[in-house]
Amino acid sequence: MTTINQTKLTAQKFLMLGEDPPGVRLELVHGEIAVSPSPSYPHSHAIIQLSIILGSYINQQDLGSLLVDIDTILDQFNVRRPDLLFVAKSRLHLIKGHGIPLAPDLCIEVVSPSSVHIDRDDKFALYRDRGVPNYWMINPIDHAFEAYQLKNGHYVQAATGREDEVVHAPPFESLAIPLSKLWTPIGTP
Repeated sequence: MTTINQTKLTAQKFLMLGEDPPGVRLELVHGEIAVSPSPSYPHSHAIIQLSIILGSYINQQDLGSLLVDIDTILDQFNVRRPDLLFVAKSRLHLIKGHGIPLAPDLCIEVVSPSSVHIDRDDKFALYRDRGVPNYWMINPIDHAFEAYQLKNGHYVQAATGREDEVVHAPPFESLAIPLSKLWTPIGTP
């Protein structure tokens, strides 16, 4: 009988790898390194525009910190990099060193054609199971927005929107988000 060593990489060892090679982003998924390509134009545009909207609101209200594409240590074998994430001011003191060592208050994923299954299934379950209170998914190709809130260990849909609608979603219910700002001003490829 041949024995194959199937040792999983830990979050601690993964973080010791250093910066990603140019043009790719690395994540640790169930103890294995996963590689994904750089974002497309519609993906990047949605992230930047939502960063402007959320960042202004968060700063004006002094609510905490909005972060982009940072190692988020969800457990011993999972280090994901949400497109955007928010950590409330009351929890910022828990962040020390490299990465975010806690479940953020909000994770936001911008869905790409190649990441639909990952964002809708894998990350949805991981964020839910690790206690991320709020999860947003934005699809810049279909011009769609979905927000979920954790209740009794399950995500329930808290808001949806399409095209040029204006949405309000937890944890920022008083913030009006005009979805038309998230979509590229020219057609998508």
